[in-house]
Amino acid sequence: MYVLIPAYEPDVRLVALVASLRCADVDVLVVDDGSGPAYGSTFDEVSALGATVVGYDANRGKGHALKLGFAWLAEHRPGSDVVCADCDGQHLVPDILRVADRVAQADGAMVLGARRFTGDVPLRSRWGNALTGVLVRAATGLPVHDTQTGLRGYPAAMLGWLGSVDGERFEYELDLLLHASQDGIAVEEVEIETVYLDENASSHFRPVIDSARVYAPLLRFSLSSFGSFLVDTVTLLVLVSVTGALLPSVVAARVLSSTVNFVANRRLVFAGGRAKSLRAAATQYGVLAGTMLAANFGVLTALTSVGLALLPAKVLTEVALFAASYQLQRTVVFAAPGRSVTARPAAPARRTGSAVGSVSSHPAAPSRAPSIP
Repeated sequence: MYVLIPAYEPDVRLVALVASLRCADVDVLVVDDGSGPAYGSTFDEVSALGATVVGYDANRGKGHALKLGFAWLAEHRPGSDVVCADCDGQHLVPDILRVADRVAQADGAMVLGARRFTGDVPLRSRWGNALTGVLVRAATGLPVHDTQTGLRGYPAAMLGWLGSVDGERFEYELDLLLHASQDGIAVEEVEIETVYLDENASSHFRPVIDSARVYAPLLRFSLSSFGSFLVDTVTLLVLVSVTGALLPSVVAARVLSSTVNFVANRRLVFAGGRAKSLRAAATQYGVLAGTMLAANFGVLTALTSVGLALLPAKVLTEVALFAASYQLQRTVVFAAPGRSVTARPAAPARRTGSAVGSVSSHPAAPSRAPSIP
């Protein structure tokens, strides 16, 4: 088992974490995410402690650093499970080891070190995780409490799959959860301590830019759904006012809005949608649209029959069916064909450039490990 630590402009807390892990006889891989020459001495210290250090010159983001680490492990330690931990001291060694033990016991599951956010927790962290948790549970059905934890464990067989998921920065870890649901990968949680140091001042998370990246997959679907909702609602109101007939108006409005929604989701929202043939995707979407149409009409009829006006009834109906529609489109209609955790060979790491002050996992026998782009 390896502990993989992505590090950008680290301080003495990285050194302390690596020292504690090495005392526990744990192999450590540190990825320098373009921290620059000013931080070379810190990486030299962790190298001297027995960690392997790889990296690159310019900052590329946490997701890129993690995928570089997975590629290095796939080439050099292909049979090793991996636990990812942050470099700022907020993950305790006993918790890291508990996640590692659970990965070894779990049958191919992704294991999250889940905080319960008790005690003195920064407001942005508490509310940000709560919001993301609600969205992820609604979109995937995964009962995940801590969607933003950086303490995660993966079995060795998952290394190739980890490298295939898009994302270069903080959005990568959320994308892993979304793809896990789509690809049938189990997700388990192990409760860990909630630790925030100095109000999380060491975090490189940029609230506006990185939040947009994190929420992008769900935002794209929400915008697509909202656009088709507007088309559907306006068309429905116009047709009902002209014809006075609810059922044909609902059908006609849904046909138009579903066409708009299908094109937008296949091209802009779900990356796997374009890998599936247009006929197959359209057929499955048609079946889903028909099912959702029946559900839509049933709920809408029930709400209007108890005296609710058409417009608020329409809004409540769409909200109620939103999560089911997202999950079915992601996992069935626009799922890339043939995705599998074990079927994808792990992509080998490419050796280029110069070394970044690396030593082997045995401090008594230093060697140089090349950086990997």
